[in-house]
Amino acid sequence: MLELRPSCENCDKPLPNTSSEAMICTYECTYCKHCVEHVLVNVCPNCGGGFEKRPTRPRSQVEKHPASKKRTYKPVTSEGFDELRKKYQHIDPRNR
Repeated sequence: MLELRPSCENCDKPLPNTSSEAMICTYECTYCKHCVEHVLVNVCPNCGGGFEKRPTRPRSQVEKHPASKKRTYKPVTSEGFDELRKKYQHIDPRNR
């Protein structure tokens, strides 16, 4: 079951369950759409994978399986990430 992390790991923007801005990688690293498109260029700084829109949990399931309250705030710096971004930004995530 998805953890549904509450905020963008880069800019700390709130991303509640109902957010249409939440994007996740295969390991559930969570970023807002703006950071994915303009900062990360669709390259996860943690695993090198791409991002997809995070699904919304149905309201009927939120009480039974609430979203996580644990925030992960790790702003991306050019140190280390620039090399990863340059390596993968022009390769489709399915071919990385």
